[in-house]
Amino acid sequence: MISPVADAPAEAGLTRIDVTRPWLGAEETAAMAEVIAAGWIAQGPRVAEFEREFAEAVHGVHAIATSSGATALHLALVVAGVGRGDDVVVPSLGFIATAHAASHVGARVVFADVELATGCVTAATIARALTPRTRAVIAVDQGGVPVDLAPIRALCDPRGIVVIEDAASGVGSTYRGEPLGAGAELATWSFRQGEILTTGEGGMLTTGRADWAEHARILRQHGSALSDAERETARIPPHEIHDEIGFGFRMTDLQAAIGLVQLGRLPAIVARRRAAAARYRVALADVPGIRVVADPPYGQSAFPSLWIEIGPPCPLNREELLALLAERGISARRGSVAAHRQPAYAFRDTGSASLAVTDRLADRTVILPLFHELTSADQDRVIAAVRDGAIGIRS
Repeated sequence: MISPVADAPAEAGLTRIDVTRPWLGAEETAAMAEVIAAGWIAQGPRVAEFEREFAEAVHGVHAIATSSGATALHLALVVAGVGRGDDVVVPSLGFIATAHAASHVGARVVFADVELATGCVTAATIARALTPRTRAVIAVDQGGVPVDLAPIRALCDPRGIVVIEDAASGVGSTYRGEPLGAGAELATWSFRQGEILTTGEGGMLTTGRADWAEHARILRQHGSALSDAERETARIPPHEIHDEIGFGFRMTDLQAAIGLVQLGRLPAIVARRRAAAARYRVALADVPGIRVVADPPYGQSAFPSLWIEIGPPCPLNREELLALLAERGISARRGSVAAHRQPAYAFRDTGSASLAVTDRLADRTVILPLFHELTSADQDRVIAAVRDGAIGIRS
């Protein structure tokens, strides 16, 4: 949200502009109140309704709600049969949960580089990271920018390699005229607070395969086909049978109630974010040393976030620009981290492909404020600060 500046920098009345905030209102409050009044707040009818409506929205066949995007990724790998002895190719650039999911199932993470324009993996960068033991590839729609999935499927499908689309931030984005995830065997989504569609926490797995969908539903319920509702509402308690070791990866009806309202808001959210992103691009197009991420030729981003790359001849580096923005009451963030440089992966065998573009983007990118209720005046403040930084003004 926009709140008073705590550090009292410049002129009186200056407000702090946060980097993001969800668009929530009275409708979400009322939807949660209905669930509470009904007396069933765990996984139940609202989750089932959210799954149906989300599947329809992304042109999926089956949707399985989960406790987070990370647990959806975990389930996707398990139902695809990925485990110990397998290699999983993932981009190093991005939220580290992508790499963690492969680690959690006991597979070896092999990092792939990304392309400069989008920050996404490509068929070429993945090809350089494949090994004889590669069982799966996780292709991330980086920051909601669509990954070019068709060439990746063309590379991997004949080799029997499962391609999982990590569309965590991609709700509302499109690929070749279709919603993101529509062309994936498995796709996963995140609904944490920073995403376009939020339930606070939560996630979704979508797939066209009925057997994978059923397996995922059982696994998220501790390996039991018996739901909470069936267990609690039966006149005579049924026997519980757990055929395999599962997980507690369920979403609640409280979260799903918010998600259903958010789905209804999605077209307006996407239109507003795309308009604000376009305004940034136009305003910064002539600034030397500043590159604003843009739509690729094969799709459109809903811009859950918007990043810029800073480089020569801009006299400020990334850290100096962040300091300038902070001094002016503007909250910005470093771009995506490089997982291969994190301590958690420092002593692991993670492949040997060059990650030069990943390193460049990890060091040079900044995420600018972008949310539904960002005003033109506040966006002008951000633009002015970036333009000042590009000519060497440091305060």
